Amino acid sequence: MGGVFIALIIAAFGLVAALAWNGAIQAIFKSIFGETGSLGAMIIYAIIVTIIAVLVTIWIGRTEEKTKN
Repeated sequence: MGGVFIALIIAAFGLVAALAWNGAIQAIFKSIFGETGSLGAMIIYAIIVTIIAVLVTIWIGRTEEKTKN
């Protein structure tokens, strides 16, 4: 049961970190492209964040495989 709580705590910290990065990336995006409220800007932002998330997920998976071997 303790392992479940540890996993939940780690997930919670991950969410907090993700929200912090979200704010930082939005600020960078706004400084480069101007107001982030337009639909086009929001779509570009979502695509960029998705690509970053996929690349990080792949990197984590590969790193985990290396540590198992």
